[in-house]
Amino acid sequence: MRLAVVGADGRMGRELLSAIGRIEGVELQGAIVKSDSPFVGKDAGLLIGQEPLGVTITDDPLPVFAKVEGVLDFTSPEASVLYAGYAAQARIVHVIGTTGFSEEDEKKIKAAAAHATIVKSGNMSLGVNLLAGLVKKAAKALNMEDYDIEIAEMHHRKKVDAPSGTALLLGEAAAEARNQNLAEVSVRGRDGHTGERKAGTIGFSSLRGGTVVGDHSVVFAGENERIVLSHFAQDRSIFADGAVKAALWAQKQKHGLYSMADVLGLND
Repeated sequence: MRLAVVGADGRMGRELLSAIGRIEGVELQGAIVKSDSPFVGKDAGLLIGQEPLGVTITDDPLPVFAKVEGVLDFTSPEASVLYAGYAAQARIVHVIGTTGFSEEDEKKIKAAAAHATIVKSGNMSLGVNLLAGLVKKAAKALNMEDYDIEIAEMHHRKKVDAPSGTALLLGEAAAEARNQNLAEVSVRGRDGHTGERKAGTIGFSSLRGGTVVGDHSVVFAGENERIVLSHFAQDRSIFADGAVKAALWAQKQKHGLYSMADVLGLND
């Protein structure tokens, strides 16, 4: 499968380049960066400390989208929406690991999925998506009158959105199991005189610091007991590997909007 990486000179972009090199069934055919990147015109191998790969880094995505079968994207909401439109024009696979989308962004991506095969997830790792499945089962089994749900996450100091996409993914899993709309029951941080906790709400706490890749815990707090489900990411390669595997899976699917739960068969 011929793949391109957008934001190739970023932290996740470099991880994606490396993942393509070690996973069978895929080959790098494009590396796209912003026009002000010092890597424009150079070989993509430079980004990951390898010998030349024969792929020239470019700031022009359209010719690249026209010749590849899939694009891997961990950039920004604005850029991902734009790339989704390009993927729709090219009728190709678009794997989106970007987080922090607005409601309007989500609508645009859903519209693009009418002509592209889009896999979009707040987290591409197998472990996190398995965790989401466990959270859904727990939330369904533990009624909201007796068990409160709190989601805590920590990431590196450079992360720009909060709560993390993964925390929201886990929150959606819990809310769905309880037939709730997450937007209506989520509580984002607390300060001052807040009053008692309202039953049925889902709380979020975000910590930032150091070089933490991603820690997530979902707490079900009841009378005299707590159930804690956690995932700790130790290396970004797990997200890159998941994205490449998602692209391979999506290549065989019809146009539409999918999640990693679909890729891993967790929606059965």
